[in-house]
Amino acid sequence: METEIKDGLIKELDRRVADKILEPTNAELLKKLIGNADNDNEAMMIAELGTTYKKTGFHFDPRLEKMSSDIRYFKKNQKLSFHTDDNKPTHKLIIGDNYEALQNLLVQYRGEVDVIYIDPPYGKDNMGDFAKTNYQNAITRDNLLSMLYPRLQLAKRLLAPSGVIFCSIDDRNQAYVKCLFDEVFEEKGFLFNVARITKKGGKTTDTIQKNNDYVLAYSLDSNIVFSKKEKELSSYDLEDEFVQQRGRYKISQTLDYSGLSYSKSMDYPITLNGKTFYPGGSKKDWEDRQNGKHGKSDWIWRWKKSAYEWGLENGLIVLKGNRIYTKTYANCRKKNGKDELEFIEPEKSYTTLSFLENEYSNDNAKKEFDKIFVNGEDIFKNPKPSCLIKDLIKMVCTNPSSIILDFFAGSGTTGHAVLDLNEKDGGNRQFILCQINEKTDENPNGIALDVTTKRLKRIMTGKCYDGTKDFPWLKDNKPYGGNLDVYEIAKVLDSETSKGKTPFEVIDETLYGKEKFKSLREKVQWVCEKFSNARKHL
Repeated sequence: METEIKDGLIKELDRRVADKILEPTNAELLKKLIGNADNDNEAMMIAELGTTYKKTGFHFDPRLEKMSSDIRYFKKNQKLSFHTDDNKPTHKLIIGDNYEALQNLLVQYRGEVDVIYIDPPYGKDNMGDFAKTNYQNAITRDNLLSMLYPRLQLAKRLLAPSGVIFCSIDDRNQAYVKCLFDEVFEEKGFLFNVARITKKGGKTTDTIQKNNDYVLAYSLDSNIVFSKKEKELSSYDLEDEFVQQRGRYKISQTLDYSGLSYSKSMDYPITLNGKTFYPGGSKKDWEDRQNGKHGKSDWIWRWKKSAYEWGLENGLIVLKGNRIYTKTYANCRKKNGKDELEFIEPEKSYTTLSFLENEYSNDNAKKEFDKIFVNGEDIFKNPKPSCLIKDLIKMVCTNPSSIILDFFAGSGTTGHAVLDLNEKDGGNRQFILCQINEKTDENPNGIALDVTTKRLKRIMTGKCYDGTKDFPWLKDNKPYGGNLDVYEIAKVLDSETSKGKTPFEVIDETLYGKEKFKSLREKVQWVCEKFSNARKHL
């Protein structure tokens, strides 16, 4: 029986022939092999053998997935699942190999996923047991690309017609992974390749510091309309007499600071509310500086005296405790080098430099993660910041009820981002996360159990599975609420005939968005149609 996946693979072979990438005689042989394949897994492996890159000179040796005649299916983990609010979306976390998870997701979500974000393992030091499970050999770039190829084929079939897939990747593998995406999603599906800051600065060494990685974006629709970047206004929570013209403000920084460069014109006393202030707070230190006695770093004001007087006159100066602060308004700012205000657009277009701001860095992600897990670096290294995922989603998808998929979920950042977006705009987006439960020294119970599930449980309900609430995130946030169904991937022999254990009895159609079938005949027909290894029962 021909399937949509087989049909799609054959069409891609025809495209490769038309593009003069694949020889026609080789394509015909591959088509026959695909047509005679026992299941979709075999078909994708055969298609992968015909993947070459004559246009780019790029080539990798395929490492095939382990074959099995078992039927893999979703089984709900009742202990880890939770429901708090029937009026909010039910999200999904699938624990297991993402290849099998994606195959099962096709049963319900084919052509319906609006945004996919993935952050795949980059190489030898972080592919771990996952790659060993699939390939049983040394970890090489061929393994990374071979691991990604069939998963991207499945992801492509999950994407909605106007859906977008994002991929974070490091500088060592970016060129190779981009070629792979060009093959699967075609070059016309390429949207952008942008740098993303990983950290500011670095240690002084005799090498070039690596301060960025990359985000690739592809779509099935080359006419994607990008939204503009909105300014984050939640921190602007104070009002004054200028609120109508300037918007709300926040107290962002002190007027004085300690710097390595010293300017006497920026080091002057300020009298405010009958009290005299000096940069750094010490009159004695100020007098020493005036007499030429300097330390390793010296305190000065950020603004020269005339700028301070202008700021005071225009309401930009505020006294708080024994420090002088400046106000930062939502809708305007002080012009660089000038004593006047300029108004700020509430939104601006994204550029290839948009993700170089420090908010998108791993350092910022670590701060976020440490609020959920104290000393979070001890259990998960290099999480991505949720603001990165939020902005990627908002950039390409305005649907407040969209479906967001991450099949390398890691610490669960994508789920966090979706929950926060829904909280801010009242949306009903649904996230679907897939994460294998790889066990490490840091995660003896597995990443999915020790990190992913616990993060989601904490930020959604305000407590962990053991009832504890001792994590700093709760001090500044309230739980998002909502519902989470946790699935594991079970298996049944395609030849199993024992009563109560056949594929038609153990597979629960309600986990795939279906109502209970009224007859066994309907159930058998559906299972055989949706699960390729079960078709021999027809």
